[in-house]
Amino acid sequence: MDFALLVPISAFIAVVMAIKIIFDSRLRRRLAETNASEALIKSMLEADEQSRRLSALKWGLVLTLLGVAFGLISALHLDSNNPGTWGLLIGAAGVGMLAYHAIANRVRGE
Repeated sequence: MDFALLVPISAFIAVVMAIKIIFDSRLRRRLAETNASEALIKSMLEADEQSRRLSALKWGLVLTLLGVAFGLISALHLDSNNPGTWGLLIGAAGVGMLAYHAIANRVRGE
């Protein structure tokens, strides 16, 4: 693997996260300046908190299932040139996303 490729990818992710943080803080500051209703601010903060929890759930499910897929790849002695290897990885990530969707709909429906 070419590790020189990781530097621009990491820099891009850092820039995107910095922009998101700045945008969120400006939005909250403007809400505070405009004297938005307490109920609106409270509902936005609760929605943001639930979104963070569900995001952690999503990535936890996906990464766990990818770990299981890598374990199966190792147990079945598959290599990276085998299409079954890629199918197993992509399928595990898809199952993780579907499981997240089912759980998130159940949580939001409560």
